[in-house]
Amino acid sequence: MKSLTSLLTAAALVLTACGGPSGDPVASAPSASAEALLGFTATELDGTAFDGRSLAGKPAVLWFWAPWCPKCQAEGPAVAKAAQKYGGRVVFVGVAGLDDDKAAMERFVARTGTSGIVHLDDRTGALYRNFEVTSQSSYLILNARGGAHSAVGPLDEAELSALVDEHAL
Repeated sequence: MKSLTSLLTAAALVLTACGGPSGDPVASAPSASAEALLGFTATELDGTAFDGRSLAGKPAVLWFWAPWCPKCQAEGPAVAKAAQKYGGRVVFVGVAGLDDDKAAMERFVARTGTSGIVHLDDRTGALYRNFEVTSQSSYLILNARGGAHSAVGPLDEAELSALVDEHAL
């Protein structure tokens, strides 16, 4: 649990307002066990139950976004392209939070072209709190061995792909 706390503290320190600080968007974080990181349950925007443990042993990208965030909206197409590029090799999961309007979240998904990935309904902010994410657009990149790396957007497709290549695969 201390590794998870260290990871989340490091991530929280680099995450600020929408889009994060200017300059280097990447922050290193210590490894934490996949079991600890993925011990959550949620509901997808379509109402389907989601168990974070389903990601254990798989490379994955958690993308924390809000429907009103212009930087998140601009990033959406890049996330969709990266998810398509990595196909079945990396699981992409959007975490829709910081808004209580589910319809706005659904419109965001349609507008950004990210309907091809799972999006979790985090209107309560439970996942943002669980991962100590304090802003959007933020990423948590997990590898199959349980290592984790955090990054702050905005990221374009090339930047996101480079992070996936380096930290997830």
